[in-house]
Amino acid sequence: MNLFQIPLDIENVKIEGVELTTNGEIIITVSSTLEGTRCHCCGKEIKKFYSLDREISLRHLSILGKSTFIHIKPKRYECSYCYNHPTTTQKLAWYDQGSPHTKAYETHVLLSLVNSTVADVSIKETLGYEAIMGIIDRHVSTEVDWNDFKKLTLIGLDEIALKKGHKDYVTVVSTRSAEGHNSILAILKNREKATVKKFFSSIPKDLRKTIQIVCTDMYDGFVNAAKEVLGRKVKIVVDRFHVAKLYRQGLEDVRKKELKRLKQELPKEQYQVFKGAMWVLRKNPNSLEPDEQEMLKKLVKHTPLLGVAYAHCYALTAIFEELLTKSEARLRLRAWKALVQQSGLTCFDSFLKTLDKWMDEITNYFVDRHTSGFVEGLNNRIKLIKRRCYGILNISHFFQRLFIDLRGYEEFS
Repeated sequence: MNLFQIPLDIENVKIEGVELTTNGEIIITVSSTLEGTRCHCCGKEIKKFYSLDREISLRHLSILGKSTFIHIKPKRYECSYCYNHPTTTQKLAWYDQGSPHTKAYETHVLLSLVNSTVADVSIKETLGYEAIMGIIDRHVSTEVDWNDFKKLTLIGLDEIALKKGHKDYVTVVSTRSAEGHNSILAILKNREKATVKKFFSSIPKDLRKTIQIVCTDMYDGFVNAAKEVLGRKVKIVVDRFHVAKLYRQGLEDVRKKELKRLKQELPKEQYQVFKGAMWVLRKNPNSLEPDEQEMLKKLVKHTPLLGVAYAHCYALTAIFEELLTKSEARLRLRAWKALVQQSGLTCFDSFLKTLDKWMDEITNYFVDRHTSGFVEGLNNRIKLIKRRCYGILNISHFFQRLFIDLRGYEEFS
């Protein structure tokens, strides 16, 4: 038989024996080489050996694909200082008392969970679902540790439905560091103003003072909660991509109405030219290919109304692309509004009301050009976890899974 040696890489133990069981598991029996421990009553160092405790079995890292277990009988020591001479079981650094696994193995499981599921890791490790959840609970908190942050310059707020088609929205609170690292701060049970205010109030006072910008959508509950707790000095920025979604919806409404009309009025062969018009109208004019430009010209010829709506839509996009001051942006947006009203277009009426209401928060974008892009990135990660795990309705577990996906390699490598 070919043999080779590998180090066990566990401190303060002596290997007493190695066994390969009939079901293919490797059993490594070890004994502690440390002498003494600290009394669990008085805390003093004690070295009077009392006995060996019952043998415990700890799952360890697999060797050559075989499940590996370490067996050890912990030493017990008697205290000569305490009145009733209690005994204390020696604790070794490579496993936690009460855990059925070594620390190295639990770290391996946590790394396996990054971008994966509990069920998948359970199958791969032949480990029970509850055992994996126990590992997660031992190593990953269900809420943020504020000691991990020195400041919170930029905060992002957004909502997401835990279950598709249902209105069980939760609020995702996140932050982005100056170095560009995203961190999850909380998943709140709903999007109510009172819930968001309570979270902001729970941030340690010194840390709360470092918040300068809050990026959010146009939801009064988020905005008012931030203003009431964080004060007027904090800049509220309505995300430009939420703004774009609203005004582009106006163009989309005109497109649907006009193409429906053209389909009824034009011969089938002639209408076929406009197949794919939706994608052309969603592209910036400067990004159109020659054949797309030709289609747009023909489309505008048949429906000038759609052409005017397209021009105004991307004129507004161009304003957001320019490096303007807040006051300059306000003037440009008001001028754009005036042109839309003069054109007779009604498709942007709803957006114009929104623009008036949120002008200050929308133009705050032009100060430092902050967006909720990092929040949307987290939302995409959340949606991926939901699909991967067939939905997670427990928000504490959701927070843990997000933490593992975002920080797992950094924390457990």
